[in-house]
Amino acid sequence: MRAVDLIRKKRDSGEHSREEIDFLVSGYTRGDIPDYQVAAWLMAVWLRGMSRSELAALTETMLYSGEVLNLSELPGKKVDKHSTGGIGDKTSLILAPIVAAAGLTVPMISGRGLGHTGGTLDKLEAIPGFNVNLSLDQFRHVLHECGMGLIGQTKEIAPADKKIYALRDATSTVENIGLICASIMSKKLAEGIDALVLDVKVGSGAFMKREEEAANLAEVMIETGKRMGKHVVALITDMDQPLGRAAGHANEVAECIEVLSGGGPADLRELSLQLSAWMLYLGERTKSVEEGRTLAETMIASGQAKQKFKQGIRLQGGDDRVVDEPHRLPKSRFHLDVTSPVCGYVSGTNCERFGVALAILGGGREKKEDAIDHAVGLQFHKRIGDRVEKGEPLATIRYNADTRLAEAKALIAENYFVAQEPPKEKRPLIRRILGA
Repeated sequence: MRAVDLIRKKRDSGEHSREEIDFLVSGYTRGDIPDYQVAAWLMAVWLRGMSRSELAALTETMLYSGEVLNLSELPGKKVDKHSTGGIGDKTSLILAPIVAAAGLTVPMISGRGLGHTGGTLDKLEAIPGFNVNLSLDQFRHVLHECGMGLIGQTKEIAPADKKIYALRDATSTVENIGLICASIMSKKLAEGIDALVLDVKVGSGAFMKREEEAANLAEVMIETGKRMGKHVVALITDMDQPLGRAAGHANEVAECIEVLSGGGPADLRELSLQLSAWMLYLGERTKSVEEGRTLAETMIASGQAKQKFKQGIRLQGGDDRVVDEPHRLPKSRFHLDVTSPVCGYVSGTNCERFGVALAILGGGREKKEDAIDHAVGLQFHKRIGDRVEKGEPLATIRYNADTRLAEAKALIAENYFVAQEPPKEKRPLIRRILGA
């Protein structure tokens, strides 16, 4: 078997066998097949696509390229959530404590932000001392102690994915449904979970701009998970405007604490409860999704979820005082309001550009090696459908350096759209549920 023959086969729309995919992925992971040949193969896959059987084989090969956790010694079902990402998407920090407080185990291996979306690991690192770089043994200990752990991908977990993703990022082959699915599912299934809830974002602030694309990705991931014997459900959720009122790492942690304390923005609270409800149901903690939601609400109202968050922070080396004293989180030195130039109603946003504005202020990465300023953030005052007066703040920028402040302000101002009449239709937060 030769890599060049497999490149030609996919270039000409052929279908790979499981053995051929294993040869390519395993050979590349070991270093036997060079970058340039796998780059050529990835572009052929991007152009020609993959069948469902090829996708299953790719996911499985990447999954078993490293260690697959066995968490059978821990009580209860193991359940996780994965989001495809967006502006202000911070639900992991809310639902992990809720679900763990309710008695399930949540082994969450998360990622960092790149481009316009934030990453769960970067948000957690806004908490002083919080360590996301645990070894697998340390991860098991944290899970055993409190039922939840949030870490980054270790060298033992799906090393083939880590290597292939870096090449995809450098060769513009990221946005392919099959490759996205294999990357996500190989990491998630390596966690040793029994069930997975997917939050697939759609809209101006998501990677998937159209609902059909989002549904297609969701269906492929559901089928892949089921082939591997897992319970999987996907919620297609709105990302035509930011989730919650805050973007930026410390800003978002503070907003998560608000929700765990019984408050917070209505949309963020609602989505967190719905995702938690599905996790509790798929994890067989409750007999229905409705019962799962009631249990999730109880975990917040009783303070148990908030206490679980404190315990998880403490076990991972963080300062758990931030939960009761959010002022201990990093704070920016300056702030600036972005005001509306006209009266009217907010008719829409291009919220991807809000993420770009945050990144250029230092609150995100334009390159992987960029350092993040956790204090930088945006506070959104107006949502789609809201009335706004001329000169009234649409958003507030929290910043430490004004080098690119004017550019960031312009990006935000230009991507809030104001009309004379309110929108006729209200977009639902949860557009569809698949795999239920």
